[in-house]
Amino acid sequence: MKPILAIAFLSALLALASCSSPEQEAEESPKLEGPLTSVQMTPEQLQHGGVAWARAESQEMAPSIEIPGELLPNEDRTVRLGAPAEGRVLRVTVAVGDKVARGRSLVELQSPGASAALADLVKARAEINSRRAALAYAKTARERAERLLAAKAGARQDLDRALADEELAQAALSQAEAEFARARVAVEQLGVSPSTGQMTIRSPLSGLVLTREVTPGAVVQTGAPLVTVSDISTLWLKIAAPDRTANTLATGQSVRFSVAALPGETFEARVDSLGGGLDPQTRTIPVRATVANTGGRLRPHMFATVLLEVGAKTNAIAVPQDAVVLLDEQPAVFIATPESGGGARLERRNIQVGGKAGERTLVVGGLQPDDNIVVRGAFAVKSLFERAKMPS
Repeated sequence: MKPILAIAFLSALLALASCSSPEQEAEESPKLEGPLTSVQMTPEQLQHGGVAWARAESQEMAPSIEIPGELLPNEDRTVRLGAPAEGRVLRVTVAVGDKVARGRSLVELQSPGASAALADLVKARAEINSRRAALAYAKTARERAERLLAAKAGARQDLDRALADEELAQAALSQAEAEFARARVAVEQLGVSPSTGQMTIRSPLSGLVLTREVTPGAVVQTGAPLVTVSDISTLWLKIAAPDRTANTLATGQSVRFSVAALPGETFEARVDSLGGGLDPQTRTIPVRATVANTGGRLRPHMFATVLLEVGAKTNAIAVPQDAVVLLDEQPAVFIATPESGGGARLERRNIQVGGKAGERTLVVGGLQPDDNIVVRGAFAVKSLFERAKMPS
């Protein structure tokens, strides 16, 4: 009996020794006290995450805001060609996007109006020839009457009649010449070819074909749109600026903008027109700026992101936008401290953002010049911070 009791007592002691309370387990588990401030990355992790850092530099910059804009054709250098008369389209010799020189044939039409104008020109030319012949005859008759009167072989009234006939012939010739000039201008305005009788629409300037509204065989009315040509060496930038920026804009001011088609590049435009008041619906002021497009890389109707300065210049550290992340709902960057062996310790640093300048973010607090800021791969570093906060 005693051996059995001893064995039972020993088993109870072993069972108590092997058990632990939840409170004891919690005390033995490592706990993170406060927010994580730094992580360590191996050379392999740095390479895999594309992590790179650069030294921070302070400079004088003005904060700016981004607003949408659109590039439009310069209306002062754009022509919208229409049909000068009713007719049928025979040929369209250009397509949208073609570059054309001044005087280039764009559209050919056949028109009853063109035929009538050409006929009027031919008739006016024939009338001039007839009136010239009549004037020559009247001049000869006047000279003969003068000779007869001088020889006392003719009457004075015969000379007076000859002079009147010459003046009438001269007036008729002047009238015929004026009618010929009118008919010639009409033919030129219609673009009628004397050899074919067809109308040819030509480009009045060198530029780019923006629109083509007709196809061969179509019958068009007078004034119907045919082709639009624009000289895109200059473009207009249309901006709807918020009302809070109205006082910062002025005619002649330079603004910067970028387009999605050319990432990483910034272009400049000069403000040449400000709206007289705010749009009552959008509460914006219309702004128009002129863009020099010497290389022709920008095209009409591209969407643009315009950068407007909205404050005075201040000393700030400008960092790439991708360098700023949001951790615990706070903007932050990572400060790199290289270590022996190729690794690095990345420290989280909360910052105060002062705005944007182009594709960079202005930091007005939380950083010091010469800090090694992570400028590439910040997302990979942020992922390490997020994983470290997860329970194991």
